[in-house]
Amino acid sequence: MLEAVTHNIRVTVETEYAPGRSNPAQSQWFFLYTIKLINQGKETVQLLSRHWIITDAMGDVKEVRGPGVVSKKPVLEPGGSFEYTSGAELTTPFGTMRGTYQMVTVSDNPETFDVNIPQFTLTEPYTTVH
Repeated sequence: MLEAVTHNIRVTVETEYAPGRSNPAQSQWFFLYTIKLINQGKETVQLLSRHWIITDAMGDVKEVRGPGVVSKKPVLEPGGSFEYTSGAELTTPFGTMRGTYQMVTVSDNPETFDVNIPQFTLTEPYTTVH
């Protein structure tokens, strides 16, 4: 499991290859990733949006931006957490993902800030990387 802490928000990542949703004969490899956000700070915060940078084994980069995660904009009180699972499809058997979440403090003077998502590897377990 990978993790990073930015602005008192801990982000942990676990990944898994999804063979039932993949079709290597058609250059389709599907991966699941589970992310947990934990608010270790003293202020309530809300996740507003996400920005992903997805790089396949050939070095092709795809950027994804959008509101919230899995159709939600979770609010995390101090000590609170939120976990979700989503997926990514690659045209190669391995690649990487990294990115940021844009968060805002829930207060009279809201402040926005970015939380880093540590880079993680998506790897089909049957492929040998040279």
